[in-house]
Amino acid sequence: MRAMYTTLLSVDELKALRDAKARLMVFDCTFELMDPTSGEKQYLQSHIAGAVYAHLDDALSDPGQPDASGHLQPHADAASGGRHPLPSREKFAMWLSSVGFANDMQAVVYDRNGANYSGRLWWMLKWAGHEAAAVLDGGLQAWQAAGGEVRGGAEPSHFQTNFELGPPLRRLVVTQQVADALGSGGLTLVDARGPQRFRGEVEPLDPVAGHIPGALNRPFGQNIGADGRFKPPAQLREEFGQLLAGRDPASVVMYCGSGVSAVPNVIAMELAGFPPPGLYAGSWSEWCRTPRLPIEKG
Repeated sequence: MRAMYTTLLSVDELKALRDAKARLMVFDCTFELMDPTSGEKQYLQSHIAGAVYAHLDDALSDPGQPDASGHLQPHADAASGGRHPLPSREKFAMWLSSVGFANDMQAVVYDRNGANYSGRLWWMLKWAGHEAAAVLDGGLQAWQAAGGEVRGGAEPSHFQTNFELGPPLRRLVVTQQVADALGSGGLTLVDARGPQRFRGEVEPLDPVAGHIPGALNRPFGQNIGADGRFKPPAQLREEFGQLLAGRDPASVVMYCGSGVSAVPNVIAMELAGFPPPGLYAGSWSEWCRTPRLPIEKG
């Protein structure tokens, strides 16, 4: 029976899969919020040999269509709102098929950004019902440090496949669910943005500053150690235990600015042995644009 990697895998484990000619596909998810063209440029300069590029705005979000004022609006079937609306599961399956990903493959995702953007694809694969998806621990930096093969330029295209959706393996939470649960004690929100944005002192990306009332704050970078890899499970368990302070781990829902950098918190909680938390994919960018929803600062 072949090994299946479902959260993280190491550089050595990826090398072993490749040496064994396992059925796998590697995805490079490098991205820069302030320069959406930069990630693909970095990919074309250097990537793990054979990796497919997954663009956050095009492949991993609903690109939307312009409204009368020229602003992009997500399509009616988008699974979330916000700055990076989730595409429908069906559209995502079409993209996976278009790049040649099949249901019997191991997915390996990485970036150069501390698992910030590759986590998005990891979560979406789980949401599409695909269990065999793992983040390369340490990203491209760890691969290069271990002498892994890299190359530049575009990769040859793959044959079209027919990826079939399965039952969702992770929980998507929508704005109305969050609003309905506020103050009930049945939901514990954890915000992955930096402390200044959480407190509402600065807001470089969204029209309103602040956070969802009652949310806790754990910046996503706190899950990564000095070596660029996720911290050990025992350390993550202790840190999340301190953050939750007795709250039910099963009640946790992660969010951030646009549903992307919340995912390293999801991964870290799972590594720590807690139940998979929910993901509020619309996140602050959808919440703060929705009329009459409460906002907290400080």
